[in-house]
Amino acid sequence: MAVQISAPHWQADDGCHIDVRGLPAPQPMLQILALLETIVAGAGAAVIVHHDREPIYLYPELAERGWNHEILPGEDGEVRLRLWQ
Repeated sequence: MAVQISAPHWQADDGCHIDVRGLPAPQPMLQILALLETIVAGAGAAVIVHHDREPIYLYPELAERGWNHEILPGEDGEVRLRLWQ
């Protein structure tokens, strides 16, 4: 059964954003992975994640799916990531 993307998400010039701040575990990871499944492989799209902590358990899942990550400057109390293939 596919996970429905219920976290706020939107398209901007720098990519598709998803805000998983405040969601209980494991929802942030499930929401991010569900969004990644909607991205066309090789399209060069970036995903910007707005999180309230560094998602260390997400990183192996990203690598397994061929996604890279980097931490970007964010607001106070926010961990912002850029994901790309």
